[in-house]
Amino acid sequence: MMLRHALACLALLCVTPALAAGRIPYGGELRLAHTGSAEPIGDPTIADSPVEATLFSFLSRPVCRLDSSGAPRIAIAREVSRPMAQSVRITLPSLSLANTLSRAWMRMTGTEAPTPYRALLFPVLGEARQLSANGSIVELPLSFPWPDMERSLCHPALALPLTTVAPSLGPFSATAAKGLFEARLGYLEGRPYLDRILLTPTDERGLARMWAARQVHLELGVLPEAGVLTGPALYATYLTFSPRRVPADFRQAFESAIDREDLTRLFVRAPAVPMPHLLPPALLSQAPRPRPAAPPGGGTKAVTLLYDVDSEDHRAVAERIQVKLHDRGYKVALEPLRRSLLRTRWAKGDFDLMLQSLLLPPVPGPALAVVLDAAGRKDLLGVELPLIGAVADPTARDARARERAVAVGPTVPILPLYAQGLGVRAAPELGGLVLDAQGLPVLDGVYFMPAESAQAGTPR
Repeated sequence: MMLRHALACLALLCVTPALAAGRIPYGGELRLAHTGSAEPIGDPTIADSPVEATLFSFLSRPVCRLDSSGAPRIAIAREVSRPMAQSVRITLPSLSLANTLSRAWMRMTGTEAPTPYRALLFPVLGEARQLSANGSIVELPLSFPWPDMERSLCHPALALPLTTVAPSLGPFSATAAKGLFEARLGYLEGRPYLDRILLTPTDERGLARMWAARQVHLELGVLPEAGVLTGPALYATYLTFSPRRVPADFRQAFESAIDREDLTRLFVRAPAVPMPHLLPPALLSQAPRPRPAAPPGGGTKAVTLLYDVDSEDHRAVAERIQVKLHDRGYKVALEPLRRSLLRTRWAKGDFDLMLQSLLLPPVPGPALAVVLDAAGRKDLLGVELPLIGAVADPTARDARARERAVAVGPTVPILPLYAQGLGVRAAPELGGLVLDAQGLPVLDGVYFMPAESAQAGTPR
């Protein structure tokens, strides 16, 4: 079943008998406020916070999407199939899209590519460097069994990039008016029910003010409370360190100094949970290891901590780490950077300490792959992933991935901190709103209820 049809069926279950007897209404302008970037981000590997991934999904999608149950559904592709056990075939609507996809994936899987999401394509033979389109078909030969390949392909970071030739491949297209998106009649999954979406970037106070004034229909990035939808906490933040540039006892010093519960509760925007292991609690629920004693003092150690300048959470957490590590003899200088430059420095290994936030797949095996790459241990992908992929049963395979995450956690130069979800608040006149398995809202299935149809496009 196509994702579009699945969403329509789900929406119909939630509407009034009068609406169920007719058709879901088209039309209206949705006013949406969010806490994401004021300027649109055109690279899906950079637009990877939950809010930004949602906004990017208006203009482009991966070849498939994971529905609310976690099952893959067709999106940009016409078909994703397995002609053989170790080969995945993607059929695109056109040769041009197939060429765009293969070129984009070849670029992102290079050894110097500044994105850990390249690990999602690691099972592809030759790490996708030899991908090419055969007409409208892209073949993905796998170098080892990887039953989770199809679900990996649904990650938002693998969305088709936007080009001047194809400025929109999603359900909406940007207009000349800033922040205004219009429905695309020719979208593969069917045109959205809404006519337009008008975006307003703001902060936490702005969200509360606009909601109280009834100026918006939908808000992304709100704090959890009654009436707020909350997706799984899969936006995971780590402290990556360079073993070549910090003392050998850095991990012990950090673990002895940082209380993840306090860090998350006091310095991180909710909804958030502390993350004691490589995978967030939504994927791996285990008690944290006991905190070690502080290592013996050995003079002052000067290090620099890089973080995302556009993230208030990063700034607050970086400042807290700076204070706590001072008690362990570390003089920590803070250096805020744009996310694109942060990823470039990561790819070059040009850092002492770095805060990284990653939107992990809702599947343990692919999620572990992304984290290992982010840790700079791409060599472990060829060791760990075949062991996980060799397990045919999905439940047992997920359990194997969790076991390996716990086992390798103390050996890789990355320290898990916390994971966040996305809070979504919708006006009562909106129908059809669902969150996918990634925890992101799917807005092409949203519509205005008939009782509000005369006022659709105006705030509540």
